Amino acid sequence: MYTLYCLKELIKIVKSRTGKIRWISGSVVVGSGIKDIEMGEIVEVGKDRLIGEAIRVGSEEFTAQLYENATGVKPGEEIIGSGKRLVAELGVGLINNIIDGVGRPLDKIMEQTGAFITRGAKVNTLSREKKWHFKPAMNKNDVVGPGDVIGAVQEMPLLTHKIMVPPRIRGKLTQIKEGEYTVEDAVATIESDGQKVDLKLMQEWSIRIPRPFAPGGRLSLDDPLVTGQRVIDTFFPLPRGGTASIPGGFGTGKTVMLHQLAKWCAAQVIVYVGCGERGNEMCEVLSDFPELIDPRTKRPLMERTILIANTSNMPVAAREASIYLGVTIAEYYRDQGYDVALMADSTSRWAEALREISGRLEEMPAEGGYPAYLPDRVAEFYERAGRTKSLGKPEREGSVSIIGAVSPPGGDFNEPVTIHTLRFTGVFWALDRDLAYSRHFPAIHWLKSYSLYVDRLLGSRATSHSQYADKITNYWEEALHEDFGKLRGRALKILSESAEIESIARIMGESALPDDQRLILLESELIKEAFLRQFAFHEVDAFCEMDRQVALLHTLLNFYDKTSNLVDNGVPAERIKSLPQISKLERAKEDKSGIKGLQTLSEEIDVEIGKLKEEYGIA
Repeated sequence: MYTLYCLKELIKIVKSRTGKIRWISGSVVVGSGIKDIEMGEIVEVGKDRLIGEAIRVGSEEFTAQLYENATGVKPGEEIIGSGKRLVAELGVGLINNIIDGVGRPLDKIMEQTGAFITRGAKVNTLSREKKWHFKPAMNKNDVVGPGDVIGAVQEMPLLTHKIMVPPRIRGKLTQIKEGEYTVEDAVATIESDGQKVDLKLMQEWSIRIPRPFAPGGRLSLDDPLVTGQRVIDTFFPLPRGGTASIPGGFGTGKTVMLHQLAKWCAAQVIVYVGCGERGNEMCEVLSDFPELIDPRTKRPLMERTILIANTSNMPVAAREASIYLGVTIAEYYRDQGYDVALMADSTSRWAEALREISGRLEEMPAEGGYPAYLPDRVAEFYERAGRTKSLGKPEREGSVSIIGAVSPPGGDFNEPVTIHTLRFTGVFWALDRDLAYSRHFPAIHWLKSYSLYVDRLLGSRATSHSQYADKITNYWEEALHEDFGKLRGRALKILSESAEIESIARIMGESALPDDQRLILLESELIKEAFLRQFAFHEVDAFCEMDRQVALLHTLLNFYDKTSNLVDNGVPAERIKSLPQISKLERAKEDKSGIKGLQTLSEEIDVEIGKLKEEYGIA
């Protein structure tokens, strides 16, 4: 009789979590009949059990957005409440994987349904069959708290996956053991408030809630994230834990720029979110990354990469979720003490998904048709970046750096998504259409871009009145030229002066300019060609170490200083233009001999300048 009673109670619970569809518009479904449904709760809709999320709850009705194609769904069909929110499965097996916007691995879906995702397909993010070797870091009877590392799994040859106590759980370890386990097996047991809690190789976390870090644990952003891209590292640097935006019109190189940053930036983990972009671009990442070798670790790049693909032919609502899934995964590896870089391509497609859902909800549109809460959502996303101290022991520091591409219609930087993104990001890499169409890549315009982190990264060498003048990091002090800040400032000044002179030259002609201004134009072209332009697929030039960047910039400015002295003493600028070393300077970035080759080139320049001095009788 007791068993029959329990069965009846279970049937009552299931019925109370079942409602009916009232009406449907695209991916938005309105239902009724589930009295205790909560905001953010996952629901299953229709006979195919399509996945959705409750986004509006009323006294009689509720609204859900579907993460799958709603074709064929009709009023009267069932909606079942799951009682859970949309969560990310966080654990061993995420690295070297590609998942869709709601966390389903695409290779597993392909095995089940073929080349296209079948509606209602349900696949766990992490494999339930694969076993991992768990090595404990604590002992039985140890007292543990939120974030404490109880052991580790060697997920990749160079990446140790730390198994942490989930937030809000503390107690005494009653069991912990080494061995081979799946992600669902209990590797340890904690006695917490009189209850036993099993710890596994995975945990779940709601994607819309930021993961916590240690109280007062947000750290200053004064450590650079080296990318190997000269225009970024030297002129517009990004720190670990910083935020950057890459706005640019069609064909200006946003995706290639993100690919370059994912390949070469000095992050230990890469999370790449393809949000509404073309499927062939994600295929290019999948085909290229396994063949590329990280210059720092000498291991394949895919061994530190997680790909989230919600391409343009996938359901639009899942596009909105993919951004939050990506940043939740990034925070999870940050909590383990790793530096993580999140690439989002592109946030404009994410904002368009918000606009479409908002329109179907009949919300009042704001500027550009976007919902009025667009600035809040943009801020909510970028504010999850940062360099922090993690909860628990041992003490760990990690970071999440967020780099988002923006695709303004017609290249208009005054449209809402771009404007609001600039409000909440610290670096602005403005891609210029004219540069891109003239085959200058990366097409980051040196006069339109900026970095708000320069003072923190360069200290007193950036500006004498900087509030960070007494805080020069060891990195810039030891690894770079002592006058690096001055070199950078001088190069930007030459580029700025050159822009003014070019506007005059277009009217009067270059031949009408005085020789000192013609020399500035020459030096500006050298900086653009030899330093700012970088070839993404060149075996040497694709990645440029910081010491080589500094040496190259120093060589270029040293050339300008010496030739300026010649011009001041009457040597024509045309004569300087004819020096054979100028073409060598333009190609120095591709020289395999590196800094040694620059030193040899500097010696050749000194010899030629000595000959000019003799020719014109200069002491």
